Amino acid sequence: MANTYHQVYIMFVFAVKYRRAMLSKEWRSTVFGVIGNLINENDSKTLVVNGVEDHVHCLVAFGKNTSQSDLMKIVKAKSSKYINDHELTEERFEWQVGYGSFSYNKSHLDKVIKYVENQEEHHAKKKFLEEYVELLNSFDIEYDEKYIFHEPI
Repeated sequence: MANTYHQVYIMFVFAVKYRRAMLSKEWRSTVFGVIGNLINENDSKTLVVNGVEDHVHCLVAFGKNTSQSDLMKIVKAKSSKYINDHELTEERFEWQVGYGSFSYNKSHLDKVIKYVENQEEHHAKKKFLEEYVELLNSFDIEYDEKYIFHEPI
């Protein structure tokens, strides 16, 4: 075959270090825009980025020339640099080590996009840790509880 064709949809989920509530409502949409641009600049297409004060969801049409780990390394490093360079937080900002990635079929995209867009409403009813464990379980992902996102300090 002369060319490579594919389409993979991935929702990435990552948290602020220690799941601290550091993503201020005042500026987080700007940071989500930065994250979306970083994804687009790295061989993938942003479908939606949203989150709440302690974590982010990114639904991505994943590119064929970048690994998930490389994309997340770039997105997390450059977005935290943006937050720190613009002094958006009173103390140094860091993302927690690791992330979740969950694949979706094209037929599910509308539902997943709405889910990501409505994070504030969703988390008024369900805590992040509960949501994250449910995602892991629904995708049959084995995990060690000691490596689940650390509790806030």
